[in-house]
Parts: sequence; structure tokens; C-alpha cells
Amino acid sequence: MAYHNVQHEYMQIPPVTRAYTTACVLTTLAVQLDIVSPFQLYFNPDLIIKHYQIWRLVTTFLFFGTLGFNFLFNMIFTYRYCRMLEEGSFRGRTADFFFMFLFGGIVMIIIALFINLLFLGQAFTIMLVYIWSRRNPYIRMNFFGLMNFQAPFLPWVLLGFSVLLGNSVMVDLMGIAVGHLYYFLEDVFPNQAGGFQILKTPCLIKYLFDSAPDDPNYNPLPEDRPGGFAWGADVPPQ
Repeated sequence: MAYHNVQHEYMQIPPVTRAYTTACVLTTLAVQLDIVSPFQLYFNPDLIIKHYQIWRLVTTFLFFGTLGFNFLFNMIFTYRYCRMLEEGSFRGRTADFFFMFLFGGIVMIIIALFINLLFLGQAFTIMLVYIWSRRNPYIRMNFFGLMNFQAPFLPWVLLGFSVLLGNSVMVDLMGIAVGHLYYFLEDVFPNQAGGFQILKTPCLIKYLFDSAPDDPNYNPLPEDRPGGFAWGADVPPQ
């Protein structure tokens, strides 16, 4: 009975969020069990081009380090804000959400060619958080019970916390920059005088992802729900 409940809850997670977070967990477990090595996963342009190790374009976004606090921290934020985006402003637009993933991943790969970053999963998480925060600017947040702030400050708070954990500031700055680029091209520029829609989801992606109707039993995660923890949880207005 418990297995069926877990399976039901798992299948209630929207498809892109479910696929991405599952891939991240399975990749980390594979490394932990010595099935694969991080040296087979990191972003390396020479190995991709000369030895056709194309999978590195994907696995660089899937590995957050070995099991530990840093992995747990990143996975909670990845799952939470990825799901809230997919169930919130991207509800019913799975193809557009996947295209956002594709756009962000491609831009990060291009940037990584010049600044020598090996793993881009944390930057991708910050990108998701940044886009969510800009689309929910009036939600008040609480971080570890230490500070209250408006949602748009969350990526910068996470950057500061990441530095305290000893991570490279360049990773978070990349996530913020790519998130802002997407937000500007998708939400800001088209609404300005003379603006137009620059980012358009290809028809093939729309055909693949938006052909199925919504599940009537779908149970979304509200965008303003704390989620059971205070690592960037929302707080009600005073």
C-alpha cells in the first residue's frame, strides 16, 4: 500500500521536473556506487568534439557532488522551484518549459567554453530560482529563519550562502545571468514599445510535449506554499 502511495505521489510530479530530478538522483547514486566516475560526467569540450562523448553535454547538469549536505541542499531547491515553475507560470505549457531548459542549457554550455566550469547543475538550479523569483516578485521569503526578504532577492541570498559553503561564485553568477537573459527575452522585451517575441518554442517540441491533455487528477504544488522547510520558504505578508 505504501509503495502505491509513493508511486502515485511520484507520478503526480509534472513530467519535466520528474525527469530532471530523477536523472540527478540516479546519476549521483551511480557515482556513489562506483558504477560511473565523475571524470566520465564533467563538461570537457575536447572529449566531446574529438572523442564524440556527447553525453557530457547532459551529464554536466546532472551531478551535484557526492551524497551530502551540498547535494541535498541543491536537490531540494532544484525540485521545489522547478516544480513550482512547471505548475505555475508554465502550467499547461510543458513544451515551453522544456524549451526554457534547452535555452538555459545551451547558453550555459557556451559560457562554460570560456570560463572552464566542469559541472553546471548548480548554475541551472540558480537559473530556475531566478526565473521563479522574478515572476513572483511580491512573495516574502524566509531563509533558515534568519532573514525575511522579497522573492527577487532569493538568488542573491543563495549566492552568498553558496560562497559560505566554499563553492565558486562564478557558478551562481552564471545561473543568475542566464536566468535574467531568459526573463528579459521572454517577459520584458516583448512587452516594451517595439518589442516582439524572440524566444519561440519550435513546433517539434510543441508536438512532442503538448499533444497530451492535462491530467484531471493532477495535484499541483502551490507557488506560495512553504513546502515543509525554511530554506527559502515563503512567509505570509505582515
